[in-house]
Amino acid sequence: MRARKLLLPCVFLLMAFSLQQEKKKITIFLAGDSTIAIKEPKVFPETGWGMPFVYFFDTTVSVSNRAKNGRSTRTFISEGLWQQLIDDVKAGDYVLIQFGHNDEAKEKTDRYTTPDEYRTNLTRFISETRKKGGKPILITPVSRRRFDTTGNAIPTHEIYSALVKETAQAQQVPLIDLDTKSRALYQQFGEEHSKWLFLQLNAGEHPNYPDGRNDNTHFSELGARLVAQLVLQDLKTLEPELASRIVISKIK
Repeated sequence: MRARKLLLPCVFLLMAFSLQQEKKKITIFLAGDSTIAIKEPKVFPETGWGMPFVYFFDTTVSVSNRAKNGRSTRTFISEGLWQQLIDDVKAGDYVLIQFGHNDEAKEKTDRYTTPDEYRTNLTRFISETRKKGGKPILITPVSRRRFDTTGNAIPTHEIYSALVKETAQAQQVPLIDLDTKSRALYQQFGEEHSKWLFLQLNAGEHPNYPDGRNDNTHFSELGARLVAQLVLQDLKTLEPELASRIVISKIK
């Protein structure tokens, strides 16, 4: 009887291991800009949401973060970054695509992308991902932190977020409206406390920023983690296959 009690847990562990082995290993590719990208130690505590994102999955999922600071859809293509990514995509992999911050920056002519070009580039990303057997998911650009005089978080990407939604509908691909969801997160924290989510530092507070920092675009460690969780929430609904591989049970 005692031997049986000892044997049962071993059987369950073997069954769990077997099920894990049966899952096909997949890669989630992240294509985007500095709000997602991996950061160098010299800019810490700035954190792209793609950095904590990697820790929420079991061992059957690899996350390949190809996002780069300052890139728009246009420069991601012209610099060969998209080609490098798509060459590595295999059937069953996912490609999460979030651009907009740099595409809409008219004053930065090296990266600005017109609305028509933006739509064309997103459509190209979708088409080429599908040709490789991958699964594209469009993400609206994560909101910047901006409040009006009454303390309400206000939109910062109205035109380009709308283009992402239109493209997702036209191409019949899953959409994560991170613009709206991140803005709701900032509202939850409020105008003052939402500064904790961003690279907001007083002079002398961190050696990387001796003069301080007032950045309402790039995230702190906390902000990046909470934004990553917003993405995960929608992935659980949109992609049941991925839902079973997310290891943090509190992501509802």
